[in-house]
Amino acid sequence: MPDYHDDLRLAHVLADAADAATMDRFKALDLKVETKPDMTPVSEADQAAEELIRGHLHRARPRDAILGEEYGVEGTGPRRWVIDPIDGTKNYVRGVPVWATLISLMEAGDEGFRPVVGVVSAPALNRRWWAAKGAGAFTGRSLTSASRMQVSKVGRIADASFAFSSLSGWEEQGRLDGLLDLTRACWRTRGYGDFWPYMMVAEGSVDLCAEPELSLWDMAAPAIVVQEAGGRYTSLDGEDGPGGGNAAASNGLLHDELLGYLNQRC
Repeated sequence: MPDYHDDLRLAHVLADAADAATMDRFKALDLKVETKPDMTPVSEADQAAEELIRGHLHRARPRDAILGEEYGVEGTGPRRWVIDPIDGTKNYVRGVPVWATLISLMEAGDEGFRPVVGVVSAPALNRRWWAAKGAGAFTGRSLTSASRMQVSKVGRIADASFAFSSLSGWEEQGRLDGLLDLTRACWRTRGYGDFWPYMMVAEGSVDLCAEPELSLWDMAAPAIVVQEAGGRYTSLDGEDGPGGGNAAASNGLLHDELLGYLNQRC
């Protein structure tokens, strides 16, 4: 199995640089915010962080392609870095500390591009999570000061904690009734949103989470963290990995039931 330690170390360097840039503008009274064509906000900090990461990658990995939320795809080849400079921009611009920079390396294989490295860095929460293929998932302050993560062993929906970001989107897909049935069946339901519930699945503090509509840059890094922590990360249709346009993540033991609820009336 390939060793991705150098790539993981680089991803941490990229995250360090992005953290410094985003924290410098967090809660700034003169922060500039615009609305993109898809009606989602983008701040000057989103753009600056992605430009910073791209600049580092151009120097350190000039042959690798880059896909970012703000500036699209650049380059071709079997290795592609996938970047969300600020996942949770709506939180960021309102001063809510739940946002993160997501950095992933994906490699081409027989089943298409799959994430092999992922870093999720949430500096306002003073938290970071990461994983590399075959090397496990970790959380901590640095590569040398970290704890290994493992998903929970909860085996019944009635005992499970379920997280989702909001109700919007579920009804459009004809999945709202199934979602509501799932919330009634679970022990506990909370709306954490964005990257955070996936990290809590990886840590074992949440057992299930799902979102109806996402982009690849939202999912690539969280997907490998969940998988390397022993969980499952699929689309709502059960396709493994982050390529399905939506996401369901679990400790693995409850995954088929999770998908069953979310697809029961589709």
